[in-house]
Amino acid sequence: MIRQKIEELYDWKQRKKRKPLVIQGARQVGKTWLMKTFAEEAFPQYIYINFEETPALRSLFEKDFDMKRILFEIYLATGKQVEDETLLILDEIQEAPRGITALKYFCEKMPHLPVMAAGSLLGIASHQHDSFPVGKVDFINLYPLSFFEFVDAMGQEHLLEPLRMQQWDATQTVASRLESLLRQYYYVGGMPEVVQSFADNGDLKEVRRLQQAILDSYDRDFSKHAPIEEVPRLRMVWNSVSGQLSKENKKFIYGFIKAGARAKNFELAIEWLRDAGLLYKVNRAKKGQMPLSAYEDFAAFKVFLLDVGLLASMCGLSTNALLSESTLFSDYRGALTEQYVFQQLKLSKENSIYYWSADNSRGEIDFLMQHDGKIIPIEVKAEDNLQSKSLRMFIEANQGLHGVRFSMAPYREQSWMTNYPLYAIEAVL
Repeated sequence: MIRQKIEELYDWKQRKKRKPLVIQGARQVGKTWLMKTFAEEAFPQYIYINFEETPALRSLFEKDFDMKRILFEIYLATGKQVEDETLLILDEIQEAPRGITALKYFCEKMPHLPVMAAGSLLGIASHQHDSFPVGKVDFINLYPLSFFEFVDAMGQEHLLEPLRMQQWDATQTVASRLESLLRQYYYVGGMPEVVQSFADNGDLKEVRRLQQAILDSYDRDFSKHAPIEEVPRLRMVWNSVSGQLSKENKKFIYGFIKAGARAKNFELAIEWLRDAGLLYKVNRAKKGQMPLSAYEDFAAFKVFLLDVGLLASMCGLSTNALLSESTLFSDYRGALTEQYVFQQLKLSKENSIYYWSADNSRGEIDFLMQHDGKIIPIEVKAEDNLQSKSLRMFIEANQGLHGVRFSMAPYREQSWMTNYPLYAIEAVL
């Protein structure tokens, strides 16, 4: 399995003023695998510490931040000494009190030592204990496998060549195979363990079992890490997401959680899920002008999960639905497609993502993105239906913008809008 983020790790290694690197991401997106794979490729030696698995080391930073003492205790526990070109990996760092704070002292006292850290629910831990030392660490965000990474894991990487070169005529010769892989991706998603299982044996029932196990582990995290009074509300928000996304108007409606629900009762639950990396909010922008953040409407938003495959599992999408295009798949196709598009757009840290809707609710743009100093209105179509009334209206009202539509139709350029196949997102944005 190849993860594109490994290139960023090599860039980090080469920096002259390198800081400890924190890899952020939800549980089970592959943080440990990425760090170990990089360590084996790029360093002659690495020391791996998992504070969840080695309770004896959890007090490593509680006494003080004397680097000599800390490295000596690491040597006693692992049998490895820090030498030139040794990478130190601190996994599940939130389990070590003052562990996050310790990264500041690695930066200041041992800047030559490459240090990487990761952990489950780091966003939660930083609120409850010590926060990240500003200016003393670097960050990267790790997400589930993208569609291109999924295609590569399926051994079909050659199909991506015409897409990456934006050779649209050549792409048409492999379009049906890419569409088939996209349908599989809707079902399987990008969680590494699930993708690896599907690549190895193609068993869709095993895919569902693994996805349900991941969802169950998230549910256990609610009880283990969230304030006890918030747990019921967390579950209610979490369980409402698939229904929220399946609505034609995907704006988050508190009343959809339960009758009479109000924002003040569920705001903390939503923020907890965001901090855990399980949920994303896309706020409405009132206008399509730069900068979009100046026109952000914090009261109106849509929510998305971290992974399209987990969404399909929560929707109860059966294996037969995927293979036969049953009514169930049709009912949720729009939700899965919009989730998929958001997931691919989210891959770039340079993308600021919003959506737009008219004040009178007559017209909506699925995504409004600020990218490369430009505003890009994006419409998402689950099929090859090319009706784009809202997009055209928005472009006419905001002269100078060029629209983008993702659909199952082939590439097509028009004066006001370009249509790209859904499977081409990573090649164009």
